[in-house]
Amino acid sequence: MRLNEDPFTEMRVYHKAYVYLTCGTDLLVFNEPDTPWLGLQVPGGTIDPGESFLHGAMREFREETGLDLDVAFEHFSSQDLPFGTMKPVGQFKAPPERPLKGRHIRRNYHVRLAERPKDTWEHYEMFPSGGGDPIRCRFFWIDLFGPNALDEDTFFAAFGAPLGTLRNRLPRPGTAT
Repeated sequence: MRLNEDPFTEMRVYHKAYVYLTCGTDLLVFNEPDTPWLGLQVPGGTIDPGESFLHGAMREFREETGLDLDVAFEHFSSQDLPFGTMKPVGQFKAPPERPLKGRHIRRNYHVRLAERPKDTWEHYEMFPSGGGDPIRCRFFWIDLFGPNALDEDTFFAAFGAPLGTLRNRLPRPGTAT
């Protein structure tokens, strides 16, 4: 890169929307049993052309989880991640057939449920945005104040970064609401 050159100028931009679904202080996450080294993720993905971030979050959530919820989606954080300039190690190391490329502009939505629809389940993402075979996802819940959620490196591709903001939206365990 030359002096005064913007690192984003040659990078493809992807608009993404993700859903942080909570039930009490539990967060819905998933892993991919066929690529276990990726770490934990939250449902969401690439926005279709002409689609709003909100509608994309709702569609991606339904496609990835198999759940169709009639609930409010509240925008709570945004991320601007230039994956092309990040070293591909740890939580940023993607499978070779699904590389993290370009600049990911993310809008993160918080959805609250009073009851869990299921404790754990598997679902296939049939149409991955990068193409390829369906992706098997195993969904389960983790405590936002527990050790898995407190370690951002447990999460793939910076999905753990907004958790501090999300925790501030929830009552701490053992406190009155």
